[in-house]
Order: sequence, then structure tokens, then C-alpha cells
Amino acid sequence: MKAASALYALSDGTLPASFEGLKSHINLAWIQEALRQGGTGKLRNRKLSAEDIVWLVIGMALYRDIPMADVAHRLDLVLPDKAGRAQSVSKGAIPQARVRVGVDALRELFHIVAGHWALESAQRYQWRGLMVLGADATTLRVPDSPENRAEFHLPPASRSTAGYPQVRVAVLMVLRSHLWLDFDFADCHSGEGTIAWPLIQRVPGKSVTILDRYYVNHGQLYDLAARGGERHWLLRTRKNLKWRTIKRFGRADELVEVAISREVRRIRPELPETFLARAIRYRRRGFRTRILLTSLLDAVAYPAEELAGLYHERWELELGYDELKTEVLEREETIRSETVAGVRQELWGMGIAYNLIRREIDLAARVMNLPPCRISFAGSLRLIRDLFYLAAITGSPGALPRRIEKMRVNMRQLVLPPRRHGRSYPRHVKIKMSGYARNHGHPVK
Repeated sequence: MKAASALYALSDGTLPASFEGLKSHINLAWIQEALRQGGTGKLRNRKLSAEDIVWLVIGMALYRDIPMADVAHRLDLVLPDKAGRAQSVSKGAIPQARVRVGVDALRELFHIVAGHWALESAQRYQWRGLMVLGADATTLRVPDSPENRAEFHLPPASRSTAGYPQVRVAVLMVLRSHLWLDFDFADCHSGEGTIAWPLIQRVPGKSVTILDRYYVNHGQLYDLAARGGERHWLLRTRKNLKWRTIKRFGRADELVEVAISREVRRIRPELPETFLARAIRYRRRGFRTRILLTSLLDAVAYPAEELAGLYHERWELELGYDELKTEVLEREETIRSETVAGVRQELWGMGIAYNLIRREIDLAARVMNLPPCRISFAGSLRLIRDLFYLAAITGSPGALPRRIEKMRVNMRQLVLPPRRHGRSYPRHVKIKMSGYARNHGHPVK
């Protein structure tokens, strides 16, 4: 039983069972092109096929504590010999196979999965007819080597230097299901907005994208709303932002005219001098008054009180990053891959693996008539790991539907209590930084 068959069953038929099946629905000429660029067109004659290598990279995220050769066998990815006998794969063969497949195949597969699963989820969990999306960025460590330092760089640090190179990751998330709709990354010296804004500008119509204060960029916000198709935005604005009040909808709700700075218009002369927005003031107990700015100008269709509550769903992004770092990556210091191409390939595989888990949680939540955030991510990850393992060792396609049904029954035990609102905690530094001297001799040059 191949891992791709388990993916097909988990997706309820949304995606065909393999790359060959995908070709009948979506133009996948990119995979043949990726293999040609890798210098081989006969990967099927090797122990690990092209499809299997892609699944191996995804399995690296699902099984963080298992060596890669063992992941290949756990997912039943090693092709039998001509006599049908089981073969083993050496550690040295795996890096070579990954190089032959390259990065493009994993990137394209992520976008295919996100286009099917995340978009469907966004349309299901709407707010007043709009898909609820969020965008933000974080960082991940990569192994320390001269090549990775040169490509991804060390982040600035208060103590002389940082310990590891880092990549800056930006995600466009469906906030109510945590599925990733879009995803990209770059070296850690790249600005957060440089990576995130292209994702935001690609959002589908009939959506509202929730952002934090960092994303007060008048040119980008104007472009997003000006594209039409009801591509709206909602963010918390800075205190010093100036505007002119046009109309008052309520005591703390008004239509305003925001000026685009001369410096921005000097760079982009096609922009207007001003654009319309809606400013909403609100205050929660124990906090200062906050101001939201949004392109949702209709005060009747989009009440201010609901918008204030909607803004706080932006925190789902932070919870999603915590799921990724704490559960999927198991709080390890770095990801596995030591080469630049390997890092890029592993990151795309990580995005696919995360969406795979979140997709199954989404399907289970529908059956139980619960929001996806009410089902434990950590427990679901353990069940999905077990499912792939059992599918590999039994090799019985007929047994897989029963196992998936049993898994979804077991997921009923993973229902979390309703979220408690109104809680607040002061921030603390929980871990004291090490007092040992830093080792400046690594990586060896």
C-alpha cells in the first residue's frame, strides 16, 4: 500500500491517488520538466521512483524522529526487485535521489494541494460571505554550514552573533481551519513584507485578509482593494496614522480619508493622493484603546463590534506556527537538510505535510459539526502517523477504508473544550540564556 493511496483516501477523492492520476485532472507537465532538469528520465527504474521520493520528503516532516532510510521503509516507498522481492535502500542513495527530483516538484505539489483543500475550507468557514484569511511571517533554523550561511545568513543577535542560519517563512492561512493557502520563504535578511505581500496580493476574491500593525503599507493596501472582486483587508493601525474624517457611523466608527505619503507616490506616481478606509476604535478590559483600519466600508453589512472580534482571529496564525514548530518539527533546533537545495525541498514538503494533517482534522470536524480548532492537532498527528505505518506494513488496500473510519472515530476522543475568552497573561522570559561561551569555530571553513 503506497503512501499516495492513503493520501487519496484521506482526501475523500479530492485528489487522485498518484501523480499519474493527477495528470488526468491538472496539467502536471512540471514534474516531467523537473526530472529533465535533474538530468534523468528513468527514475522509475531505480529503487525509489519520482513519486516515492516526493513522499519521502513529506515523510521527513511526519516522522521527525526516524532516520530517512527508515522513513522510506515505513511508508513502503522502496520498489521491489524484478523477482518481486523486497529491497533495502542505503543512506547514500537518498540524497542522490532527492537531488534528481529537485525542488520544483515539491513546490508545485504544495500549490496543487493548497488549491484543492485550503480554498475549499476557506469557502466553507466564511464570515458574512467572505473567506477569512491571515498572513504573517516567522523564522526557522537550518543546519549550520558555510553553504547555508552564505545563502540564508545569520540573523542579527545581541550577543555577538547568532548560532544558526535562518530562513524567513511567510504563510497565507485560512484562519478558521489553519490550512495554508499560500506559502513562501527566503533568507532571514529579507524583509517580512517582501515575502508576505506577494502572497497577500494573490488572495482570491470575496475574502478579508487580517494583518498586524507591521503591514500598514498604503500602496499595498490600496492595490489589494483596487483589484476588485471584494478583496478586503483588516488590520490594527499605528497610533500616529493621520486621516481626515468623512462620515461618522457611530461614536467609535467612522469613514476616513487616508493620505498616501509623497515618498510612496514619488516611487509609484500612479497611486492616488488618498484612499478611503474605515476606522474603528474599541477597547477590551485590561488593554488600551485600539484602532482598526479596514476596507470594509459598509457599516450595516459589516458591524464594527463583529469586526473587532474578527480581528482577534489573527492569533490563529500564531497557534498554527506553534503547531508546526512544537508538534510537526518537535522543537528540534533545525530542520534536517544540510544543503541549500535540500532545505528548500524540505520546507515545501513540510508545508504539504502540515496541510495533510489539517485536512484530516477539517474532515473530522465536519462530521462532528465542530470548528476545526476544537480538535487536537498533536493527537491527530499521532493518529495519521499510525495510519501511514499500518497502511505500509499490511499492504491491503481493502483494509484502508476501515482503518481510516476507525481513525476518525478515535478522533472524537481528541475534541478540545471550547476556547475561553477574556484571558490575559503578562509576557515572561521563561528560559535563561546559556552562560557558556559561544563556539565560534563552527561551521569549519
